[in-house]
Amino acid sequence: MGGELATRTLVEAWQDRAACRGPQAAVFFPPTHSERKDEKLAREARAKAICKACTVRVECLEYAIAIREPHGIWGGLNETERKQLLERRAG
Repeated sequence: MGGELATRTLVEAWQDRAACRGPQAAVFFPPTHSERKDEKLAREARAKAICKACTVRVECLEYAIAIREPHGIWGGLNETERKQLLERRAG
């Protein structure tokens, strides 16, 4: 139990410093309605621009990879880019 709490505290620590916190967080995940390809690319570009300046980008990306997060922009990469990174690391 203590290890789980310590791990959770570390995770929360980087999340508290993430540049994506707040109202702009919506651009990191697809909307509930369908979006056109150009809308998706624009939304992802906005999210990636926020990630680019984030001080915890590496921690965020490693977390998303570790939990195999299937949705959204994490650490500056979308789902497909994270999958490709995993494949390169494995290969």
